[in-house]
Amino acid sequence: MEGEPTLRLRIFDLNCWAIRYLSKRRQERVRLIGDALRREGFDLVLLQEVWSEQDYSDLRVKLAGCYPFSHYFRSGVIGSGLCVFSRFPILDTLLYQYSLNGYPYMLQHGDWFCGKSVGLPGSGASVSVGVRAPLLSLCLQLHAEYCREKDAYLPHRLVQAWELAQFIRHTSKAADVVLLGGDLNMHPEDVGIRLLRGWTGLRDAFAEATRFEGCKNGCTLVPDNCFTDKSELLPFPLGIRIDYILYKAISSFTVKCDELKTTTGPAPGTDIPFSDHEAVMATLHIQRRGQPVGAALGTADLALVDVVAEARTEVGVGLRAAQRQRYSSGRMAVLALLLLLLQAAAALGILAGLGAEQPFPKLSFCLLAFLALGVLVLAAGLHVFHTMEVKMLHGTEDQMWMALRALQERP
Repeated sequence: MEGEPTLRLRIFDLNCWAIRYLSKRRQERVRLIGDALRREGFDLVLLQEVWSEQDYSDLRVKLAGCYPFSHYFRSGVIGSGLCVFSRFPILDTLLYQYSLNGYPYMLQHGDWFCGKSVGLPGSGASVSVGVRAPLLSLCLQLHAEYCREKDAYLPHRLVQAWELAQFIRHTSKAADVVLLGGDLNMHPEDVGIRLLRGWTGLRDAFAEATRFEGCKNGCTLVPDNCFTDKSELLPFPLGIRIDYILYKAISSFTVKCDELKTTTGPAPGTDIPFSDHEAVMATLHIQRRGQPVGAALGTADLALVDVVAEARTEVGVGLRAAQRQRYSSGRMAVLALLLLLLQAAAALGILAGLGAEQPFPKLSFCLLAFLALGVLVLAAGLHVFHTMEVKMLHGTEDQMWMALRALQERP
């Protein structure tokens, strides 16, 4: 009812960069994160890149008194790295793993092995904020960019952004408030973030905040951080903003961002920051209004049409690249198979007594056979993978075309 007191909701979001054996001072930083969360007493905590379940267990034990509800989302080979801590009951959980997530042979990047996902709350859980405002909370991470000039993963990231937007659209119908936090690995004006916001109606807490305190322009990857790879930020002297808290109200509620903060360097009383990313902290005010209104699931205006069209073009570029890779791997598999067949014919000829006057080079023959077999298996596996990639990209391109047509036909 109107006049009902405002619900104040404090959210903490952080990419923890807690990779076992690789991240610098990981255990010390996880302890510092736990101490800060226990001291500050947020309502909802969304964490990414908590790759070790032991780190999650340690945090859960430390935070049990102030965050009685928590969940860790498992996916991929090494896990999603997503977890959520909450003062409010977690009613259910759901993990959705994106259909495209990089390439398994790019071992140095590793995104494919972790199975990037979206969960409710944080990666797929429903949180009940009292009895007044059921909250759909999502924790997520999209594929990293690695190289902005030659971004080979842009089509995959756009597919992920599109699937995330569709996921929000179809899972938010029972919620009064939608909250999304995570490392989107996209700049604020990138086509992927504009697609996500335009299609779902989510609002950016940084842009909407009444008060802001923290790194200039809300950047969360800054050159002053001792763990940041400075070479990646050379074109951006102030840093980049790739971690977000987004929100929107559905039905009879309004949401306003009263304050947004980012951390700015070392944790209090130490010489190291929590992570190579800065944390994002938002204070939201949720209040019931007079009459329920329909959810805004997309605006049929020229801006959104242009965004969807641009995203579809980029996905089409990725589709053609995937088709070329599928063709190359298929041709390599056929050549390897032909080589094996030739070797088999030569071996049968030797067994039949043909060319018996020549000594049979067993070692060379076996090495060549193993090489051809290895190339065949590898090329066949790549062909299957790129075939699946082509299907996913083609499917997303078709969905975007249908969405474009629907937008253009609206009055």
